[in-house]
Amino acid sequence: MKLLTVLGARPQFIKAANVSRVIKKKNDIKEIIIHTGQHFDSNMSDIFFDQLDIPHPRYNLNISNLSHGAMTGRMIEGIETLIKKEKPDWVMVYGDTNSTLAGALAASKLHIPLAHVEAGMRSNNPIMPEEINRILTDRVSSLLLCSTQTAVNNLNKEGFPFSVISSSGQTELQRIIKTGDVMFDAVLYYRDRAKAEISLDAFNLQHHNYVLCTMHRQENTDDPKCLNNILSALREIAKSLPLILPLHPRTKKKIEQQLNADALQGLTILKPLSYLEMQRLQMSAKLIITDSGGIQKESYFHKVPCITLRDETEWVETVELGWNKLTGANKEQILNAWHTSFICNEQIEHIYGDAKSSNAIVAELTK
Repeated sequence: MKLLTVLGARPQFIKAANVSRVIKKKNDIKEIIIHTGQHFDSNMSDIFFDQLDIPHPRYNLNISNLSHGAMTGRMIEGIETLIKKEKPDWVMVYGDTNSTLAGALAASKLHIPLAHVEAGMRSNNPIMPEEINRILTDRVSSLLLCSTQTAVNNLNKEGFPFSVISSSGQTELQRIIKTGDVMFDAVLYYRDRAKAEISLDAFNLQHHNYVLCTMHRQENTDDPKCLNNILSALREIAKSLPLILPLHPRTKKKIEQQLNADALQGLTILKPLSYLEMQRLQMSAKLIITDSGGIQKESYFHKVPCITLRDETEWVETVELGWNKLTGANKEQILNAWHTSFICNEQIEHIYGDAKSSNAIVAELTK
C-alpha cells in the first residue's frame, strides 16, 4: 500500500511522526510525505527532523505568505500533480489548516480515498478559517479518524456518515473511528526526552514557580483592543509570578506597530522555542495561558491548569474536567480566572485514548 501524507505546519509533522513510526514497522506500507510549506518556521531545520526522529518530506511545495484562496489553490494544483505522479492508495491529512483542505480536495476530485486525522472537531465558530477547513475535509473523507467521543458525536449530529466515491469509482459509506489523540502519543513519547535534554536552569526558572504564555491568533493580535487587554492582564499576573512569553513573530510585529514601549514591561520575553523546549516549560509551569488549540491539550496532558484566550474551544473535555478556563481577550475574566482556584478532575488517559492512537490509525488504513 502506498500512502501520501500532506502536512503544512510544525505541529502536524510532530503528530504525523508518531504514525510514521508505526508505518516503518510495516513492510507492506510505503509513506510519501508532502510539505506544502504553509507555515514558515525557523525551528523546522534539518535538526528539527533529526532530533525528533521525524521523516523528512519527499516533496516541498514552498507555498506560503499568500491569501487563503491563493494559497489553497496553489496547494491543490501542486498536490494534484504529485497524486497523479505517485498514484497512492490513500491520502492522509491532519487537523484543519489550508494544507489539510487542499489535500482533501485534490484527493477527492481524483477519487483517491482520504483519511482525516482529528476528524469531527468543531469550535462552532464559522468565522474561523479552520472551522471551514474541518467541515469541508470531513465531508469528502472516506475514513474519519476521531480523537474523542465528542468528535464522533459532532459528526453524528451533522448527519455523518455520508456516501463518498471510492478509488474504484463506486460509492461507499464513510467510516467513523474513534482512535484516540495522536498529540497524546507525541507528548508521552517526547516528554522524557525533553526533561532529560532541557534544563529549567537554562531559563533561570524553578518548577511550578512561573506562568507560561503563548499568543498568536489573529483575533487577539490584530485587534489593538484585544491585544492591549491581554497584555495588561499579563503584566498584572507578572507582579505575582514570573510570566514567560515566547513571542510569536506576528504578535511582536503588532506590538511594535502600536509603539507602546510599556506593552511588555515586567514580562520575560523569549524567542520562539523548539518543540522540546516548549514541552519542558509546559510540564513545569504553575499555569499556562494560551490561545493555541494544541497547547490547551498539552497542558491537560501535563496536568497543568490552563487559561485559554478564546471564547470557544474544540477541546471541550479540558473545560468540562476543570483543567481549562475560557476567558477570551477580556482582562477582567483573565484575572478572575487567575485568582480563582481550578477544580481539576484527574481523568486523563481515557478521554484522549491510551497513547496508542497511531497504531489504531494504521490498523484502519490497512483494513
